[in-house]
Amino acid sequence: MTKTREDAFKNTDHGIIVIDKPEGLTSARAIYHLKKIPWVKKVGHTGTLDPFATGVMICGINQGTRLSQFFLKGDKTYVAELILGIETDTQDATGNIIAERFENVHRLTDQQISDTIKAFEGFQEQLPPVYSALKHHGVPLYKLARMGNPIQKPARSIHIKHIDILRIDKPSIWLEVSCSAGTYIRTLCADIGKKLMCGGHLKTLRRTESCGFTLKDAIPLSILNELDEEEKLKDKMIPMSTALKSMDEMIVDGEMEKRIKSGQPLGTPADNPLPKGPYMKIVTPNKELVAVVKYESGASYKYCCVFNH
Repeated sequence: MTKTREDAFKNTDHGIIVIDKPEGLTSARAIYHLKKIPWVKKVGHTGTLDPFATGVMICGINQGTRLSQFFLKGDKTYVAELILGIETDTQDATGNIIAERFENVHRLTDQQISDTIKAFEGFQEQLPPVYSALKHHGVPLYKLARMGNPIQKPARSIHIKHIDILRIDKPSIWLEVSCSAGTYIRTLCADIGKKLMCGGHLKTLRRTESCGFTLKDAIPLSILNELDEEEKLKDKMIPMSTALKSMDEMIVDGEMEKRIKSGQPLGTPADNPLPKGPYMKIVTPNKELVAVVKYESGASYKYCCVFNH
């Protein structure tokens, strides 16, 4: 007997599915593939990838969408190909060429290139690209730029944890970059090119890790439907409590679970453990996520989200 979409919702599951976004799709279009699965009622991602970029996208499924806030500021790792000698208006290979300086590239030694790139490690200010999804008065910057009205947003604080040079084959440089959320790799590539006085742009980009989830956790979009038809996709979904793997946890009994779900105060740090980080997850003995709370100064906990499933 074929299950209807309504029937599927009665026993819907919740959690995180990590996908490997292919080249040529917007992040929104990639999400659409998940929305077509019958038991998926809600879905949302926690970090946009440009259409030409590939790799790890963390997708919240059903009540898992409520976990997005805890992933938005997580670190990410990328493998990028930087092309020296060519500047584009978008800072990547999709844009129009605005300058070429190949003669300067040939004068550079590998050591000069390596030293310059490594100098970008650490905390710094970065100007967001004018071709980006950031908004100005509700309009994405890339739309304004395409209309001939580019808007430069103020510089933002970022952290480049490390840059490993994987290969130098001028004019191509392959890099592995581990960085904070909000870092634009194409801007990093353009800035490296400027520092080397030859210009540069990002040719290819693959996100290999996001918030501790790697390509090993990711499912190619091409096999999503096949896995669901074989009833294996839910087995690939990461439970909500497991997804919050870096968060401290408190295990509660059935009585406390009822109190939490009815919105009663959790208590004070004198009664409950104080989280090491800003948040703490509350789980049942079988690791079902009940709530996420935040400790606030003044000896109290604030509910961030409570789950009823």
